[in-house]
Amino acid sequence: MPPRDMEPITAPSSRMRPYGDTPRQRKDTSFSGSAPTAHRGRGKSCRMAAPGKVAAFRLPPLPTIGDIIKLYRLKAQKQLSQNFLLDLRLTDKIVKHAGNLKNAHVCEVGPGPGGITRSILSAGVEQLLLIEKDARFIPGLQLLSEAAPGKVHIVHGDILTYKMEKAFPKHLKKSWEDEPPGIHIIGNLPFSVSTPLIIKWLENVSKKDGPFIYGRTQMTLTFQKEVAERLTANPGGKQRSRLSIMSQHLCTVENCFVIPGEAFVPKPEVDVAVVHFTPLVQPKIEQPFELVEKVVRSVFQFRRKYCFRGLETLFPESGRLKRTEQLMMTANVDPTLRPFQLSMSQFRNLCNTYRKMCDEDPSLFVYNYREELKEKKTRRLLKSTEETEKENEL
Repeated sequence: MPPRDMEPITAPSSRMRPYGDTPRQRKDTSFSGSAPTAHRGRGKSCRMAAPGKVAAFRLPPLPTIGDIIKLYRLKAQKQLSQNFLLDLRLTDKIVKHAGNLKNAHVCEVGPGPGGITRSILSAGVEQLLLIEKDARFIPGLQLLSEAAPGKVHIVHGDILTYKMEKAFPKHLKKSWEDEPPGIHIIGNLPFSVSTPLIIKWLENVSKKDGPFIYGRTQMTLTFQKEVAERLTANPGGKQRSRLSIMSQHLCTVENCFVIPGEAFVPKPEVDVAVVHFTPLVQPKIEQPFELVEKVVRSVFQFRRKYCFRGLETLFPESGRLKRTEQLMMTANVDPTLRPFQLSMSQFRNLCNTYRKMCDEDPSLFVYNYREELKEKKTRRLLKSTEETEKENEL
């Protein structure tokens, strides 16, 4: 069922037509699939099943992804970091790493021309929600919707603002301590949106809201290879970063496999990796997301210096040295370690200790090091201006 705030629109007939002939769809419009017409009599939507067994779903004959791109005159837009994956063997592999999707409810982010979409449908899902920001792809996705009647719901909107807590039926909800629900998020993410989106979803994991209101929803997403290495880096690794801590303290993160850049059209300058996330029952750092992010961001602010230097930025200039020493001593962290050398347990100790310090002095948490620097710079500028004016008067 579509979310209540979305207006369902019946998909047009399955006769293919150029994008220019398709009515323009407004933003945040949703589409529901209707029964296919063009394929009647020649492609069955399911295989013949033995008596007593449920028939396995199979898509009817469809144009190739390359044909869809040509038919609707689709071109990847560089400013949107778009790259098309045409090899269905690779899209099948991505979907396979998502786990068992039979009878599952899946949300695909940024389906584009629909390569991964076909592989998801072929996996036997119960329902597939497609969230696509670029209106040019909607007609091609409607074609897939018609080929899988009743299974596909298309939303023209932005995943960063879409209300995921309304995306799936309420009966799918599971307790956080239970096994993950039959809900999956899958997406070949544009490079420009991948990092802010995973940070947003990690915050949702921490607060158990958004798509995680249903339980420990699993995610299978693509990232630049370097970003994937950061997400999965171990202590001491050269790619260990803020992303490593923020993701691994909340999820089991698996770097599944690498897709070479030449597999995409147009070819990106980097390779792409597929990463699978399963939220943990118990986070490794049991503190509010905002507090953990503030501590971790401060530590990695001066990545090549001793961690003491980054942790100093948690405290106002007055009493900074004393408070930083107190933090590190209480947390039992060697101040001469580099940020990438710190273990998860050391980050946990730092966050727990900082939380106690904030409880004792609430002004600490709202303190912003960069704002203090800006104010000092402004004061110096004003003082310099005043001195110049006095010299001119003389």
